[in-house]
Amino acid sequence: MATPLTTTTRTDLLGAIMREHRDGLVSYAEKMLGDHGLAEDIVQEASVRAWRNIDRLRGMDGSVRGWLFTVTRHLVIDWVRKPHARREAVGITYSDPTTGTDYTDAIHDAQVAKPLLRRLSPEHRAVLVHLYLYDRSVQETAGILGVPAGTVKSRQHNALRKLRAVARPEVS
Repeated sequence: MATPLTTTTRTDLLGAIMREHRDGLVSYAEKMLGDHGLAEDIVQEASVRAWRNIDRLRGMDGSVRGWLFTVTRHLVIDWVRKPHARREAVGITYSDPTTGTDYTDAIHDAQVAKPLLRRLSPEHRAVLVHLYLYDRSVQETAGILGVPAGTVKSRQHNALRKLRAVARPEVS
């Protein structure tokens, strides 16, 4: 069913477009990212772009759906290229053809680490993410989290101790 581009108001038109295409856009973004929440965020940004270009969409000869999928694809590419995305992305599998580097071990480690990290409190998890994924110092982490450096060290110690206990339970 094609979206009626003769809808009178901008809000009505955007609502009709997003009702028709939102689920497909979320599915498309999720397949590329492997993260439903992030896919939702990307589609939200695509809808903002559609709002900003609503007059262009109203007069478009081509496919509104094609335009939306292209915008969504570009937003995903932009997100993946951000430095934080490269450090946080888990489960994106590829090898570098120029160096022949195989990322299988790193991906496996990430898949093992993710469920373990979920067992930590948000405070402990945040400390480990800043220290190890973002490669920040204790001082930088303390400043970002708004806690003393001693608290960061304590949370790091306790979080690692808990992870060790969960990852390697003692045999009785």
